Amino acid sequence: MPQNSDGSLCIKVTEDLVCLVYRTDQAQDVKQVEKFHSQLMRLMVAKESRSVAMETD
Repeated sequence: MPQNSDGSLCIKVTEDLVCLVYRTDQAQDVKQVEKFHSQLMRLMVAKESRSVAMETD
């Protein structure tokens, strides 16, 4: 999640046919995206941990 030194944020999500870009310089938006990103990472790690635990059982 790149954040420029001027405090702006640019997020690019792409697949083969569609490319979405979200840009903001609003501190509130940046904080919300950071919170969402943190929650998403925690959920992904938790899912991987459960998957590994199931494989070892």
